[in-house]
Amino acid sequence: MTRPGGRPIEILLVEDNPGDVRLTIEGLNEGKVRNNLHVARDGVEALAFLRREGEFRDAVRPDLILLDLNLPRKDGREVLLDIKSDPTLKTIPVVVLTTSRAEQDVLHSYELQANCYITKPVDLEQFITVVKSIEDFWLTIVTLPNHL
Repeated sequence: MTRPGGRPIEILLVEDNPGDVRLTIEGLNEGKVRNNLHVARDGVEALAFLRREGEFRDAVRPDLILLDLNLPRKDGREVLLDIKSDPTLKTIPVVVLTTSRAEQDVLHSYELQANCYITKPVDLEQFITVVKSIEDFWLTIVTLPNHL
């Protein structure tokens, strides 16, 4: 499955943990949706990517953002606030994918207009299952805005 015009789904993963990046790649590779995964290692890099600044001036606009909350340099909560406050970025769905189970993080993420909040499982198989579930829902069931 691809986007209109035959292009793959563009996903921005904002994640500083190399193990979680690897597992996300594995989960998406096992899925049925053709995608291009772009990785930002911290919040500053994520916003530069989204705003096409500096080395990211040729970056594509993602169809979906997978955002960790606990990031270096600029926290995921700040990144979420910046995305949802920006008229050119706010329509990009943001899935918060984090280890935090704290009710305040869940509530605050939704207050900041996160599209959904998923707690990362610690079990490797379950983590891959979660990533596949994200793909199944967000990339096959949901109609994403077309940003061509």
